[in-house]
Amino acid sequence: MRAMILPRIVRLDEVDEPLELVELPTPEPGPGEVLIRVAACGVCHTELDEIEGRAAPLRLPIVLGHEVVGHVERLGEGATRHAVGVRVGVGWIHSSTGGDDENVAPEFRATGRDAHGGYAEYMRVPERYAFPLPEVFSDQHAAPLLCAGAIGYRALKLTGIKDGQRLGLTGFGGSAHLVAQLARHLYPRTEIFVFARDQAARAFARELGVAWAGDTADRSPEKLHAIIDTTPAWKPVVEALANLRPGGRLVINAIRKEEVDKDVLLGLSYPEHLWLEKEIKSVANITGRDIAEFLPLAAEIPIRPEIETYPFEEANSALVELKRGRIRGAKVLVMPES
Repeated sequence: MRAMILPRIVRLDEVDEPLELVELPTPEPGPGEVLIRVAACGVCHTELDEIEGRAAPLRLPIVLGHEVVGHVERLGEGATRHAVGVRVGVGWIHSSTGGDDENVAPEFRATGRDAHGGYAEYMRVPERYAFPLPEVFSDQHAAPLLCAGAIGYRALKLTGIKDGQRLGLTGFGGSAHLVAQLARHLYPRTEIFVFARDQAARAFARELGVAWAGDTADRSPEKLHAIIDTTPAWKPVVEALANLRPGGRLVINAIRKEEVDKDVLLGLSYPEHLWLEKEIKSVANITGRDIAEFLPLAAEIPIRPEIETYPFEEANSALVELKRGRIRGAKVLVMPES
């Protein structure tokens, strides 16, 4: 099978082609596993963290990709959950304990980091972590739901927000534009405030009906009950804390933060940013339950991911554009036969 592999850790401001197109043996599904013929795979910011070593894979080379859509090709011994031919999706969670805290359990293994992912024609995964996909979504539109959408759903739950309270979104890319649609459905009286450094991203947010959109460093017209940060930087964290009301909560939805602007943390002011019982909570991975709950909800709304598609062989171009901030919605790799 053809696959795009990451052979070594590199810096994307120095290398434009971090992945190599190679031929690999088609994997065989083990006991309790399914083999998936991949149709599409989303491109996520976490892959930048893997490539640049902030969330380095356990071994190299590795096939990246954890927003995978495809069809069950073969069943491993004892696998009975899915029939051959059924369309399924795979997210960041490749395998774990199956418990409520499986996202933070030592047994957690990530798709495309700890096990080969979806930047390939085939991949295998334990059957319990392959999820049936609602028919309302095409392969390409389903892909970002499996991470950007599902992890956004988890982040929204962790805010503890109630209908009518004010929600902020810092950064407006693949995940935040889905969270905005989700929040408007679940909390129709909640106003959404978007902070983004890119003017086009702010315009996109307004198209989706948010109450207000400003720069990352701007102050919102009203203090907010909760803010979800989806950026790779530290400055948005500091600015978000200043926009929270007393008792407000900041949820940081990122696997890793880059080091470039870490010195901005020296500007933290206790009375402005932290006092009056403000909270900071991180999102750690995702559970199978998050994905299973989110997909039917996304179909009910229905959420409409904004996508930009690339041929599978152009994965490097998609990654470099993501690194350089050229984002509107989500980027998706498409296999030729799709």
